[in-house]
Amino acid sequence: MLFSPGWRAPVRQGEVLAVFILGLLLGGTLTAAAVWLLSGLSAPLPAPARTAAILALAGLGAAREAGLVSVPLPQNARQIPQEVLQAHLRRGALQFGFELGTGVRTYVPATAPYVLALGLLLVHEDPLTTVVAGTFFGAGRALSALLTYLARDEHRDAALAVRMPAVKTATAIASLAALALLLL
Repeated sequence: MLFSPGWRAPVRQGEVLAVFILGLLLGGTLTAAAVWLLSGLSAPLPAPARTAAILALAGLGAAREAGLVSVPLPQNARQIPQEVLQAHLRRGALQFGFELGTGVRTYVPATAPYVLALGLLLVHEDPLTTVVAGTFFGAGRALSALLTYLARDEHRDAALAVRMPAVKTATAIASLAALALLLL
């Protein structure tokens, strides 16, 4: 893990974390900008059809998170090579953060980011709303690294892994409910 409590380097951890977070924010923002550009393709669809598609995707996502259906996610399920971080730490942290922020090259096991991206693609919101959503996706990923850095607890990851299925299911259901309220 990039920011484990036992991690040591000739540069300050906080500095590397800041560069990593910058990469996460840039990656999420750029991906959202691309989603917004592509969302113009859904503009000709009638609003009721887009709303129904978004609710169906969100329902499928919630069902996947609850373990009711098995849907493979379109992801690149591999880790970023260690050489990225070992050659140039700051540049590697920026690259790692950017790639993690885009959600394209790295492993994203949760359904919610895909539902968010497809929802933004179908709803064709204004550019600011879409880009802010992408920036907050990057910020959400940054929060995990920041909390790990601040906690300095070697057992934190194991404790989170035990609670993660329930958190993912609750998040999926809450997202579906919020989306339904916004669209109705």
